[in-house]
Amino acid sequence: MPTLTPLADQFVDAQARVKQLTSAPSTDQLLELYAFYKQGTEGDAQGKRPGMLDIKGRAKFDAWSGKKGTSRDQAMQSYVALVDRLTAK
Repeated sequence: MPTLTPLADQFVDAQARVKQLTSAPSTDQLLELYAFYKQGTEGDAQGKRPGMLDIKGRAKFDAWSGKKGTSRDQAMQSYVALVDRLTAK
């Protein structure tokens, strides 16, 4: 298994910690988490925007495409920072 960078380690740790939250994040926070996760793992949004009837899919796609141009490292750092704020409550 390849060794992870310190940032990648923090990112993986944050993914585990977010699953341990005792209260559900708000919809906006969930969309931010999703967008930073996707940007950090896959880069800029790909594919077509979901149709009008797929409200959830459309919101997720819009959140992710809103991070366009954000570097993977910056997206990972933002994800970790958001999880830190959520777990500090």
